[in-house]
Amino acid sequence: MFKTCCLKGSPRYNGNTGALTDIVLGQLEKAGSPVRSFSLYDMELEPCVACRKCQMDWNTVTCSIKDDMHEIFEAVMESDLILLSTPVYSWYCTPPMKTALDRLVYAMNMYYGEKRGPSLWSGKSAALIVTCGYPVERGADLLEEGIRRYCRHSRLNYEGMLCERHMGYQVPFMDEEKRQHAEAFARQLIERLQGTGGE
Repeated sequence: MFKTCCLKGSPRYNGNTGALTDIVLGQLEKAGSPVRSFSLYDMELEPCVACRKCQMDWNTVTCSIKDDMHEIFEAVMESDLILLSTPVYSWYCTPPMKTALDRLVYAMNMYYGEKRGPSLWSGKSAALIVTCGYPVERGADLLEEGIRRYCRHSRLNYEGMLCERHMGYQVPFMDEEKRQHAEAFARQLIERLQGTGGE
């Protein structure tokens, strides 16, 4: 069974994005996928400084910054599916999610040294779980396009986006329709990823 690494970019454990993510992860675990999750706001994550020291060894993931990102590197390398869970802030992901994405794209892709090397995570899959305050086509479109390009650049398989709109703080977010959407998204991921874990 495939293994999942989930990066959670919301500052709220029990917020809207977390509610959707919990449903998806619950379905993945029920199907037998081991899940390793990281709440990025709880971690010490420094921004990438483009020092390019990660480019010196093409055989392993390295980074000159000594912080909690190394746990994520390890989990990503051990996983088949990377789930990116984030609310939309100013038409893109939250700050710690952007930090994680920047650090990953440099450390995992040996593209930035004197010669172009391999992508260390080529062939893995990535998917988005997103909430936003605008209609999805205007609230999450830039983020999804950015992640599509990110995946092409990194030779990852983009598996799609689950996005739900929050209609306002006075309106309950979760309802049966959103629950069904989340469960259907999880089933879609399971169908696409079945067999990639080698069991």
